[in-house]
Amino acid sequence: MKGIDAKHYLLEVRLRRDDVASFDEYPFSIPAVRHLKSLTLHPAVTFVIGENGTGKSTLLEAIAAGWGFNPEGGSVNFHFSTRRSHSRLDEFLRLVRGVRRPRTGFFLRAESFFNVASEIERLDEEPAPEPKIIERYGGRSLHEQSHGESFLALLMNRFGGAGLYILDEPEAALSPTRQMAALSRIHQLVGQGSQFLIATHSPILMAYPNATIYQLSEEGIATVKYTDTDYYTVTRDFLNRHEQMLRVLMEE
Repeated sequence: MKGIDAKHYLLEVRLRRDDVASFDEYPFSIPAVRHLKSLTLHPAVTFVIGENGTGKSTLLEAIAAGWGFNPEGGSVNFHFSTRRSHSRLDEFLRLVRGVRRPRTGFFLRAESFFNVASEIERLDEEPAPEPKIIERYGGRSLHEQSHGESFLALLMNRFGGAGLYILDEPEAALSPTRQMAALSRIHQLVGQGSQFLIATHSPILMAYPNATIYQLSEEGIATVKYTDTDYYTVTRDFLNRHEQMLRVLMEE
């Protein structure tokens, strides 16, 4: 790709539109896919935002599967499946990769992280000469921690430099304070050569400076400035005028 600084790992995601038989069938009928031609990823952090049903999770799942991650979450070394539910979209994507390869990586799905934690425990029950897998996650069972604690244990212990991390709604289990801690950790890892692709509803996370933000809607896919997102403006207006907003919301 002449003229492009390809120091990051995932440069671009393209949909092979000519191979799609019909955009009236799932998953090609959902807005994120129907309008997709290509997404250029930021070397540090790219956000995908949009209302429920616009296809954020479907798109991230397909990108993760196309890279080689387990569709239910985990690293490229995880191969379990509790229920096959992911679409065939990954078969129609072309991932444009940089010349460098990440040393590590992880696909975090908030809704199936319980299954990842269970798989780690299952694997650690098998005899192996290496240290137990859970040691890479802080040494404490993820099931013995709250959902938020286990997410942070993943970020702080398992994630390292020079990694590719695809995160689907990581804020789901995190308080606002913990979201700020996650934001700080993401910045540390970016400084160590990591790249992030994140689907989120969190106005805290998407405040990461200089990130690319793609907004999905029924009309298509567009880049948007942080301060122009509905997440920012709605949250700002609610906090600044919460009494007035509550009166409007609670009017009979």
